[in-house]
Amino acid sequence: MATEAYCVKCRTKRTMKDEKAVTMKNGKPATQGVCPECGTKMFKIGKSK
Repeated sequence: MATEAYCVKCRTKRTMKDEKAVTMKNGKPATQGVCPECGTKMFKIGKSK
């Protein structure tokens, strides 16, 4: 899928690793993954590609 998201720890946009489609509590779709550089959890709201 190769989704780009903002890493809060690195303070830059990176391509997510181990991404998966999730549904938030309010029912909206999102993508959750891990930063390949620092291992921090990344999150992008919106439908997964």
